[in-house]
Amino acid sequence: QVQLVESGGGLVQPGGSLRLSCAASGRIFGIYLMGWYRQAPGKERELIATITSGGAGNYADSLRGRFTISRENAKHTVYLQTNSLKPEDTAVYYCNIAISSRIYWGQGTQVTVSS
Repeated sequence: QVQLVESGGGLVQPGGSLRLSCAASGRIFGIYLMGWYRQAPGKERELIATITSGGAGNYADSLRGRFTISRENAKHTVYLQTNSLKPEDTAVYYCNIAISSRIYWGQGTQVTVSS
């Protein structure tokens, strides 16, 4: 019913920035929460941030101020602006949407931070 497609990942140097996008399609309506997560090699998937339909962001404490989440409701799209990237930010970044008591995940987009 709902599909998510992430884009915008790639290879960047330390200190660089990327803007990730996630477009949702399908049966989407009403109030729903969207979010970004990431999973580094050998580590568990971790929360980056979530955002309400009203645009209120909720961030993991360790990333607050460096990453910014936003959304464009008309296109059911959520964005993640990543700044001052570090090698330890290297991971697969996933978006999700919580709607109709279910959570849908995208396939992920790779972010690699290296010189």
